[in-house]
Amino acid sequence: MPHALDIDQLRTFVAIAELGSFTRAADAVNKTQSAVSMQMRRLEERVGQALFTRDGRQSRLTEVGHRLQEYARRMIKLNDETLPAFSEPELIGQVRLGLPDDYADRLLPQVLAGFARINPTVEVVVECTGSVAVAEKVRRDELDLGIVTSCEDLNGLGDIVRRERLLWVAPENRCIHDDEVVRLALGYSSCAWRGLAINAMARAGRAARVAYTSGSSGVLINAVLAGLAISVIAESSMRPGLRILDERDGFPPLPPVDIALIRASQAREPIHDALHDHITAAIGNVTLQVAAE
Repeated sequence: MPHALDIDQLRTFVAIAELGSFTRAADAVNKTQSAVSMQMRRLEERVGQALFTRDGRQSRLTEVGHRLQEYARRMIKLNDETLPAFSEPELIGQVRLGLPDDYADRLLPQVLAGFARINPTVEVVVECTGSVAVAEKVRRDELDLGIVTSCEDLNGLGDIVRRERLLWVAPENRCIHDDEVVRLALGYSSCAWRGLAINAMARAGRAARVAYTSGSSGVLINAVLAGLAISVIAESSMRPGLRILDERDGFPPLPPVDIALIRASQAREPIHDALHDHITAAIGNVTLQVAAE
C-alpha cells in the first residue's frame, strides 16, 4: 500500500519551491529552518527520490520536484476546500470586497474561484481602488472586507496575512535601466511605494525622475512593458515580459510588502467569516509562483 502524503509537509514543500529558499519558506510557514529541513527529508523518503538541488543560496527543484509541485498544489487546494464545504450550511447573500488592482489581477482569481465553488450562492461585489481608500471605506462600513498594503497601524481593523518582496522591474528586452537618468513609473504621492522607490534611488546615488504617475498598477506595468520606464511592484504582480532588477543592475533592495486583510466592524456574519477565512487560506504565502531571481 502506498505511503500517504502529509499535507503539512506538502505546504512546506510548495513554500520552498515558490520562494526558492528553505530560510524564506521557514518564515512563511512559521517553522524553524531545522524543522523545515526535517520535513523535506521525510517527504523525500516518502517519494523515494530527491526533490531539491542546491544552486548557490537557492534551492531549486529537481525534475521529480517539479512533477510533485503540481500534485502538491492540487492536494493542498482540495484539502483547504473540503472541510469548509461540510462544516457550514449553504450561505446566501452579498459580501463587499475592496482591494487595489495590484492584487486584483493576480491574487483575486485564485481567491474567488475557490470561494465560488464552496459558496455558489454568495455574490462577491469587488471594488478596486487604492489601499488608503479601501481602508477608509472599511472603517466607514462601506466595504465588508479589504485586502490592502499595510503601510500604517491597522488599529484593530485586521491582520497581516502575507509578506512579499517589493521588486524593481524593467522590460526584459530593453536596457532602459542603464540610462543616465532613470525614468520611473510610480503611483500617486499617497502611495508608500513611490516614496520608497525615490528615496532608495537617492541613497544609491542614481539619478532618476518620475516620468509616469498613475493609480492603476496596470497602467504602470504597461508603461514598463512598452520600455518607457522602470517601476516597483509586489511579487504577486510579476508577469511575462518583465525583468527583475537588483543590486547588480544598480538598483538597491526594497523592504518587503506586508499585505493585510481588514474587516468592517459590522461585517460579523457567517458569510463574512467564510470569505475572510477563505482569503486568509488562499493568499497566505504558500500559493504564489515567484519569478526566479
